[in-house]
Amino acid sequence: MNIPFLSFEPQHAPLRDAMTAAFSRVYDSYWYVLGGEVKQFEQEYAAFNQVAHAVGVANGLDALVLALRVLGVGPGDEVIVPSNTYIATWLAVTQVGATPVPVEPDPATSNLDPTLIAAALTPRTRAIMPVHLYGQACRMTEIMALAAQHNLYVVEDNAQSQGAAFEGGLTGSFGHVNGTSFYPGKNLGALGDAGAVTTNDAGLAHKVQVLRNYGSQQKYYNEVVGYNSRLDELQAALLRVKLPHLSEWTHQRQQVAAWYDQHLAGIADLRLPAVAEGATHVYHLYVVHTPRRAALQEHLTAQGIGSLIHYPVPPHLQQAYQALGFALGSFPIAEELANTCLSLPMWPGMTEAHVAAVADAIRAFH
Repeated sequence: MNIPFLSFEPQHAPLRDAMTAAFSRVYDSYWYVLGGEVKQFEQEYAAFNQVAHAVGVANGLDALVLALRVLGVGPGDEVIVPSNTYIATWLAVTQVGATPVPVEPDPATSNLDPTLIAAALTPRTRAIMPVHLYGQACRMTEIMALAAQHNLYVVEDNAQSQGAAFEGGLTGSFGHVNGTSFYPGKNLGALGDAGAVTTNDAGLAHKVQVLRNYGSQQKYYNEVVGYNSRLDELQAALLRVKLPHLSEWTHQRQQVAAWYDQHLAGIADLRLPAVAEGATHVYHLYVVHTPRRAALQEHLTAQGIGSLIHYPVPPHLQQAYQALGFALGSFPIAEELANTCLSLPMWPGMTEAHVAAVADAIRAFH
């Protein structure tokens, strides 16, 4: 059985007529930037995410950059970031001129460990940027309490976890202003780059709207030095078709994860995902850990089973951040996770037979 790491077909095939109708609607409107589709999607996504405001932007990285910008984070400031994350989290901090300060994750969940944040704070710390990695909500109650205690902003990186929750609150609704991504492979994916900022603060939402559009409210009149980072009408229209299906797709991902948990149970040297108390997981990725990662991935590839590594090199060891002076061993938990993680096939529409075949191949390897 050939099992790809990701297949769009089970999601996209049933929506083909609705998606092509959305394309035709935009095509025939003759209005392609910041029109009705974007406004409607912003309202619909805000309602889904249980926030007052959503502002569509060009991509997830821009969403984080704009979130930091409207909070006034900039040169001389420090932002707490996970040592274990995709590099975009760090890049956003760097792009506003601030300095990323890494904090290690909880080894069980791979998410930022709230108990380690306080030790990393300095007088220059302005914000904490938790990342809901792989689809699991961070322990946001502890993070928000710590931020309030130290008068810090919180910016959630919610690129992988739309619909996840911690103690009943949705990811992307806790922080002062938050960013998410609709990159095609995300749980809610566009057919190109796209992103959004979410917030309950009307003033911050307005500032993002101005910044994303050249720093302008009125055409050709520019109030601040802004960006060209606008969610376009076509992607908004396509996302509007997909959004009503996101909850069902999430249920399917959770079912696939439950099958994996069952079929992979008890395999030596294979650590399965753990979910923190109070958190839910929407399984953007199903990530296992094994000291024999390279050999297992090679074995799965030979069996026609796709897999990926998220992520092979932690940000502090990337050449891009060489100037920060972190050496191998600086963040051993992040390094251990990077050396052992393997993402197994995960997509809505996978069957238990798919999962069993993956598990059988892993058991044969072990």
